[in-house]
Amino acid sequence: MLKIVQLQYSTVSGGSSALRLQKAFIKAGISSSIISLQPDKHPLENITYLGRKERIIARADCRIELILTRKSDKDYGLFSVPVLGNDVSGMKEVREADIIYIHWVQYGFLNLADIEKIANLKKPVIFIMHDMWCITGGCHYSFNCENYVTGCKVCPVFSERPSSGLAAMGVAKKLELYSRHNNLFFVSPSKWLYNCAKESITTKNKPVFYIPNALDVSVYKPLDKNTAKHILNISTDESVIAFGAVSINSKRKGWLYLQNALEILKRDVDSQKITILIFGSNYNKEIADAIPFKTRFMGYLSDEYSTALAYNASDVFIVPSLADNQPTTVQESLSCGTAVVGFNIGGIPDMIRHKENGYLAEYKNAEDIANGIRYCIQNKVRGKMLPDFHPDKVIKKHVELFEYIKSLNSLV
Repeated sequence: MLKIVQLQYSTVSGGSSALRLQKAFIKAGISSSIISLQPDKHPLENITYLGRKERIIARADCRIELILTRKSDKDYGLFSVPVLGNDVSGMKEVREADIIYIHWVQYGFLNLADIEKIANLKKPVIFIMHDMWCITGGCHYSFNCENYVTGCKVCPVFSERPSSGLAAMGVAKKLELYSRHNNLFFVSPSKWLYNCAKESITTKNKPVFYIPNALDVSVYKPLDKNTAKHILNISTDESVIAFGAVSINSKRKGWLYLQNALEILKRDVDSQKITILIFGSNYNKEIADAIPFKTRFMGYLSDEYSTALAYNASDVFIVPSLADNQPTTVQESLSCGTAVVGFNIGGIPDMIRHKENGYLAEYKNAEDIANGIRYCIQNKVRGKMLPDFHPDKVIKKHVELFEYIKSLNSLV
């Protein structure tokens, strides 16, 4: 039996991608285990958690990175330049694996030297690109900057030298690493990032594949909407507009555009018939005061069944992200039968068919977000996950990737 090991910062990072993929692998008869830097409150099966020493190293790395990036433009979000890391190449799960998956491994889990040690094992190494970090000098989203195509010699994240050299150094190190090994493969969950990777100076000559993230459709499935509202003590006469984010005031997540859209929407709807459902964030008075409708903060939903219930209680889900890869929230909402409104950027249009299972709004246009909310509610648009995102098709694409790797005469 083929053995997979997946490396992930935590089981919840990257939208729980490794954990969901593992469940799909095992269901398909493929052996899979996970190595996670961060422990779960309740340890999960087939997951090896690194120890206290490794987490201390990771915390030290985070402090060093904060110092190195202290002059960065925070509007660009996270910029990672891993210095310290953890060598997992000698672990039993890695040594015995036929194929190694590397997911989101920042925050001090792995640095490039650690990744090189894994590559030196001569096993196929598959990078699942949950954001742009693999192809840039360090930013996780470059927004309108395309300097990763030529080498990040000029970086808008930094306005001062020598900090501005971090990006160019990051690209150069990744290019050297990728060029030295023919056993590295890159998978993008979105067509947008796939195209970016094909253009990046680091990966344009490497094998890149488009495979969406896996989702457990036995959990994320349509329920009776009125029943879901009853459970959450929401009147069935109300329309529920949902919005989910761990950092609700993150600029990348587009909170200000949603706020403006809700103000616009208030002009022509009965505010007593609307409830805003926010999950992924605890109560925030500033945000609650800024929303012109009744607001419910669900907090961080740690289990998937509660999350699925929240989607099912909603009439429309909003994802106003200004930059995003394949937001799992969109996939989850659609799978629960709830329409999604989002900007026409990144991997969002891969999942939404305009006015069929949601609404694609003009980029940075709050009024069009309001139009989308109005359209989906008035027309009772139902969400539906597109066929390419069904877990059976996703696993089939991974198996096809394994066959491709095997055909190279190399590896597996």
